[in-house]
Amino acid sequence: MNVVIPGKPDPAPSVSAALTKKLAKKRLIVALVLSAAMIVIYFGFMGLFAFDKPLLGTILVPGLSLCIVLGPLVIISSFALCLVYVLWANRVLDAGVRDLR
Repeated sequence: MNVVIPGKPDPAPSVSAALTKKLAKKRLIVALVLSAAMIVIYFGFMGLFAFDKPLLGTILVPGLSLCIVLGPLVIISSFALCLVYVLWANRVLDAGVRDLR
């Protein structure tokens, strides 16, 4: 049994501590990639809205412009990225947490 003395570093970190750090790093990488993807999608749409309104005003079919198509796709992409994270968490993160127990 390892005794932890406050103020002194643990002389030999356990294997579970290394696995915890590895799992936390994986989660951070996935979170950053998905967040970056959402930022690119959202600010890309906002950039088009701010700087290229004629493009977004392009009529695809009567009564349907490109903006009306891309707007909901931004919202749907947020749900899709959330689904990607949930699937990853259920398959990888939960398995890693189970291995720590």
